[in-house]
Parts: sequence; structure tokens; C-alpha cells
Amino acid sequence: MALEKVTVPDFGDVQEITVIEVYITAGDRIEVEAPLVALESEKAVMDIPSPVAGVVKEVAVSSGTTVASGDLIAVVETAAEDGAKQEQPPAPEAEAAAPADRPSAQPDRKETAKRETEQADRQQPEVPRHATPSVRAYAREAGVDLAAVSGSGPKGRILKEDIDSVATQAAPPSPAVAAGGPSQPVEDFSKHGPVEELPLGRIPRISGPHLQRSWQTIPHVTHFDEADITDLEQFRKQLNQDAEPGAKLSPLVFVIKAVVATLRSYPRFNASLGADGSTIIVKQYYHLGIAVDTPDGLVVPVVKNADRLGIRDIATELARLSGAARSGKLAIPDIQGASFTISSLGGIGGTGFTPIVNAPQVAILGLSRSYHKPVWDGQTFVPRLTLPFSLSYDHRVIDGAEAARFCRSLATTMEDLRRALL
Repeated sequence: MALEKVTVPDFGDVQEITVIEVYITAGDRIEVEAPLVALESEKAVMDIPSPVAGVVKEVAVSSGTTVASGDLIAVVETAAEDGAKQEQPPAPEAEAAAPADRPSAQPDRKETAKRETEQADRQQPEVPRHATPSVRAYAREAGVDLAAVSGSGPKGRILKEDIDSVATQAAPPSPAVAAGGPSQPVEDFSKHGPVEELPLGRIPRISGPHLQRSWQTIPHVTHFDEADITDLEQFRKQLNQDAEPGAKLSPLVFVIKAVVATLRSYPRFNASLGADGSTIIVKQYYHLGIAVDTPDGLVVPVVKNADRLGIRDIATELARLSGAARSGKLAIPDIQGASFTISSLGGIGGTGFTPIVNAPQVAILGLSRSYHKPVWDGQTFVPRLTLPFSLSYDHRVIDGAEAARFCRSLATTMEDLRRALL
């Protein structure tokens, strides 16, 4: 037998990680990739899989606790190789721990864990097993006792919608929610006609408070502009004619290259405001967050070191990240470190929108759908392919004139991509 320690993976710059659910108890037999716990940060909720198969000897975390990268999750006893299990006598510690290969020990351990859980629940009824810290705070501010709430989430987890349902039947909620802003008035809409109540998706529930904080704390200004991408589109189609199947280049790939070139000329857009509000932290790296539409909502994986990648390298990495995002298989490093974000609605439509700056970044680029419009060339009107775009920025760091110059420079670079080589 061998004891393997399973720890919290590296979450990089994420400051707070909360255990929202524990799927295992001591004595459980698990397989490789079996989920151990669910962890929540302000960026994502994800299950942590087991890297080994064996019997859980110890669980070092509990629901509602805060952990950090490298903290112990569990100790798993794995089987020895080549039949060594039968040849080696059990150590005194293993004897005391009642190994899982003893049939009589397994039920006793599970029964003990069950009794301990029931006793803990009786001692702490105000802290339910299936409610995240943010939901508990929401319930407290709404004046709702969680003991009276039935969870509608996965495995009975209590959601904010469950809190709202109870609050509607009892009393109006507190005028503030966990995100710090005024709550929406609770009304019984069913008295006006048929309604259907649907749970808010996991990603919107997580990203919502972060977006609200960004909107409330950052003085947003949005600048609108457009670029003539007729020549760029012809160049793109020419490259795609020579490309292998499955290696086609999208317009976004070229926009990424143009954005990097523009950020180099305007470093304040690739920065963050210092914690004291009196300094600017200019980043010397170019990690571009790209908003990706998935069945569960928008996620923002990051193309790292975009300045060092060629056009086809960017396309390959963008395809990898987009596929992982849509299949729910993004790794922790894939969503960390963005210095600037691009949100593209070009594949859907629209003539313009005002994206929300993703703090602690200071700017975000929004791409709308390209269209043809007539342009006077001095003698006649000719059709030109035009890309509308918008730039939302933090007015504490960037002023309007700077934003206008940035947008003009970006448009010029997209119109003649050779400028990106300078």
C-alpha cells in the first residue's frame, strides 16, 4: 500500500478559493478522475478530480472552508504494484486505520463518518452542507433561515433563486445583496399571468457579482469607431485557400495581431490601476482574454504571449481554448493573467455595444458584425467591408482623447496589417 496526498491545484493569482461541496468521505473507494471536491473562485466553479485510484483514508477539507493552492484535500491509499499488497504485512498504523481490503472495516468507517456528519449538522444547523458562502451571505441579508429552504441545485445545493422563493412568501429582502448594490423588488408575477421560474446558469451566477462590482467601481466610457477591413478580408481568404482543412483563419485572429501592435504603442491600455489609486501598473506581457460563447454562458480564456505568436499559431491556440471552453475542460492557467480583453459578437450581429471592463484591466474591445457600405473614392462610390468596434475604458486611467487615438491607430493597423510588423 502507498499513501498519496491530493492537494489543491495551482490557482495562480486567485486570492480566495472556497470549498463548496465535498463528494467523498473516509473509507470511500474512488477511481482516477473521480470528483473529490467542488471549488469556487470569483472566476469559476470546478470539480477537482482524483489523480489516483484507491481508498480515501483522510478528508482534510469541509464545505464552506477557504483553501489555497497546495493545501491538502485528501489522503488516498493506493494498491501496491505486482502483488506487493499480499506480501507485505500491514504496518501498525494501517492496522489501527482498518484498511479497506478488510470487508468488515468498510461499513464501520462509512457508518462512523455518517454519524459524525449527522452530529455536526445537529450542532450547526445554521450552516447547511449544500450552500456556498455567497448564498449564505445572500440569505442572511435577505433575512431567510436556510433551514427552511429546499435546494434546487445539483445534489440539493441551495441557490439564490431558492432564497428568493422563500423571501417572496415571507417578507421583502434586505435592500442590499452580496454584490453591494440594491436588490430588485420581489413581486409575485404569477398574479398577472402564467410564469416559469428557471435557474440562472452557473457561469452567470459566478460572473454576475464581479461584473456588477466592475460596473459600479469603474467610471466607464465607451468610444465607437470602425475600420475598413476590405483588404484584410481579401488577404485572409487568400491564406485560407492555401491552408490545410481544419486550419482556416478567422477574422478574429487578425484582430488579435492588430490589437497587440496597438497596445505596444499605447501601453496605458495594457495596464492596471495600482491598489492605492495613485500608480499605474503597465504590463510588459500581452495576454489577451477572448470571450467565448458556450452553452453555459460566456467564459474568457486567455491567449498567452500573443505578441510572440504568428497568425497560424494564434489560430491554433484560439481553436484549442474555444474547444476546451465549450466542452467545459479549461484548465486553471487557461483563464488567468489576461491584460486586455476582446469580446466579439461579429458572428451573431449588431452594430455596436458597450462591453464592461473586466477589472483589474482598464479597457475592453467589442467587435460587432462587419457589413458593406458605399465609400466615395473621389470619383464614384465603391463597396467597402466595414468592421464596427467599440472600446470601453476606465476613465481614471485613460481619457477620451487617448481612447480616440487608440481606436484610430487600431483601425489603421487593421486596414493595413503590415503596420503590425513595425
